[in-house]
Amino acid sequence: MGGEPWFYIVPYQPNITQALNELKQREFNAGRYNPATPFPTFPVDLQAPALGARHKTMQEALRASGADGTRSILDMQRVAERPGEAGYGVITPVEKESLLECFGTTWPTREMIEDDLDILESADRGQGVYTLIYRDGQPAEIFFGGVSYD
Repeated sequence: MGGEPWFYIVPYQPNITQALNELKQREFNAGRYNPATPFPTFPVDLQAPALGARHKTMQEALRASGADGTRSILDMQRVAERPGEAGYGVITPVEKESLLECFGTTWPTREMIEDDLDILESADRGQGVYTLIYRDGQPAEIFFGGVSYD
């Protein structure tokens, strides 16, 4: 079985680690992770009813997910500062060359990213990537995406 892609778009804030941690908490609280939801659906519909967390802590959910992982942002443990610092559970910035190849710019808009998720090809199983999304030349959102362990 192959890894499952996952992705999220959240409001911009300059502290990427804080944005990651807030997103993880939101998704944990909603129960949008394996094994509570074996195959979460993306993009996330924030208007849809959430079943809620099925574990007391994120660590308990991670243990319960086994070798498959949570198939969600919960699998990401830290943010790397530079592209290429990949490792399991690490989310890295998308390389500028990849942004140029996918979008023709290093300042992609939300529409560009939603229309072309090839940006996820820069993530291996158990890894994630992020990039800023721009509106009117300013950072407006953050894209987080990756591929599950299995």
